[in-house]
Amino acid sequence: MSEHRNPRAFVFDKPEPEDEPRRNPRAITGIAFEPETDGGGPIVTPPAWSRPSRFRWGALLASALFALVAMGAGLSISKLVEDFFARSPILGWTALGAAAIAASAALVIILREIWALARLRRIEHIQADAARAINTDDSAAAERAVDKLKSLYAGRPDAQLGLREMKRHEGDILDGRDRIRLAERHLVDWRDAEAHRIIAHAARRITLLTTVAPTAALDILLVAAQNLRMMRDLAALYGGRPSTFSTLRLARMVISHLALTGGIALSDNLIQHVVGRGLLGRLSARFGEGTVNGILTARVGLAARDVCRPIPQETAAKDTLGSLMKELVSSAPREKDN
Repeated sequence: MSEHRNPRAFVFDKPEPEDEPRRNPRAITGIAFEPETDGGGPIVTPPAWSRPSRFRWGALLASALFALVAMGAGLSISKLVEDFFARSPILGWTALGAAAIAASAALVIILREIWALARLRRIEHIQADAARAINTDDSAAAERAVDKLKSLYAGRPDAQLGLREMKRHEGDILDGRDRIRLAERHLVDWRDAEAHRIIAHAARRITLLTTVAPTAALDILLVAAQNLRMMRDLAALYGGRPSTFSTLRLARMVISHLALTGGIALSDNLIQHVVGRGLLGRLSARFGEGTVNGILTARVGLAARDVCRPIPQETAAKDTLGSLMKELVSSAPREKDN
């Protein structure tokens, strides 16, 4: 029979000696943490014009007058067809066929204008979703923006390679911000170089045309026509379908963007940059005016690029007015020294 053991207590932790002073916890200092950098500030979409929330009587007046003119034109054409039928059935059917062709063409033009305006509105929605995805890493906004971007470029032959690259990454697990950057790399980035070429070419063309234009009124017409042409080219480059009304709406958006960002007037630094380098001293006064018009055209082109680009671009990666000015100044002829 085993011997009965009385219960005893065992101490596993060695107690501190009584004579050793107790150490209080002390904060560790001297460690510095580097702040995280995300490559710049938040991405913002081009600001939209703030419309007043009152009833638009001007739009109602224009719509009513357009309806009256359309009804009057329809009545005149109907009367004309009836007169032709009274003269001869052959002339009547010919006039009716011509009226039907004209009505069909007008309907196609109206539908094309509506489609172009809707496409411009789609680009605005893509910009808003892409900016939200970049700023807040919103995966849902990124997915919406990428899907709309793919649909925007689905029928473009120059985007097929990028769309195939995007399809290869459909199953990858990506954050919202990374998904937007991937779409930007394969579908949008390479268009920026072509946009730079379009803006620089338009600025040089404006400089030369306004130099040889005989009157100031012709200067204004040339500048307006070339700026509208540049906007159409930029819109077509980034996925828009420029038409008459969509181009006018795009021009209004560009003017609003310039007004809200303070980019309509030439800044003091810009004037000092031009005058300080002796450009206006080396050139004739007429060519100096043309150079200023070219610089303003470049500024309008940069604003149009920001409005038309489906994915907002970081400030550090944007093409600047200074780089365009260097090209513009380098193309200016210099007077030979005597």
